[in-house]
Amino acid sequence: MNHSAEIVIREAAASDREAIARVLLEAYSEYAAVLPGPFWAEYRDSILGSVHGDAPVSRIVAELDGQIVGSVLLFTSSEAAYGRPELGIHTPIIRLLAVSPAVRGRGVARLLIREAAGRSIALGAASLNLHTSDMMASAIRLYESLGFKRAYETDLKNGDTLVKGYRLELQAPPGLQSKKTSTA
Repeated sequence: MNHSAEIVIREAAASDREAIARVLLEAYSEYAAVLPGPFWAEYRDSILGSVHGDAPVSRIVAELDGQIVGSVLLFTSSEAAYGRPELGIHTPIIRLLAVSPAVRGRGVARLLIREAAGRSIALGAASLNLHTSDMMASAIRLYESLGFKRAYETDLKNGDTLVKGYRLELQAPPGLQSKKTSTA
């Protein structure tokens, strides 16, 4: 790929879902080696279900040279994202942030998160949430560098794995009025 080309962030078209699935599986396949086989199969199926389901309010992609090289899904709540209303998250949640290994280190994930934050502000949200686990250490470093803070009250368990909640408090850019909503 041409490293001088511009990365374009855009809303995914329905026809992009297979390319999104390909990038997600390519990016997340590194975890197949550290997760037990049945758990990885369940995780992979969950990834594909989210890509092909109707729950995301937005599917954001990063494109380089006409190829999708990254994506993130934006959901409106913990119920929409995980089917878990009991988490009490009523502001946007990002899930399945993925960047093709071939273009990592070029700021693609940052661009995708910034776009998700901007869209969350446009929805009137006061915060943007996500969940991750310790096996995704490089992702956690990225989230923390962008200002995400631990939201312990949104932690959940997936089997023996602690899935940690994080929250980014959002600020509307000057001149953009947004209706703030509670983060519960």
